[in-house]
Amino acid sequence: MGNGTADSQPNGTWPDVKSGPLIVGGSLIGIGIAVAAVGLGVAGSHVVSATREWLKSLEIPPSEFAQLKWEQAKTAAASGANTWREHPNAQTRLTRRPASSSD
Repeated sequence: MGNGTADSQPNGTWPDVKSGPLIVGGSLIGIGIAVAAVGLGVAGSHVVSATREWLKSLEIPPSEFAQLKWEQAKTAAASGANTWREHPNAQTRLTRRPASSSD
């Protein structure tokens, strides 16, 4: 196989790409990613420190507050279930009527 048969396209069909703009563009993208990472770090540390200060200023710690709400939910669920079981309509036994033949 000759070189002419395997390569059927002429030399002028591929774009002329210069390496200089690609290197500059890649460098700027890398610098942008680094700046974004630094910005994310600064903002993240500020949010973490502000959240810690907010938690310190609370009267009831979140873990204690969650435990209180869990106990309230368990009590409410037990009360609702007990009321449902003891309701007068719950004591009534429903029976099916015999199917009537409409023939």
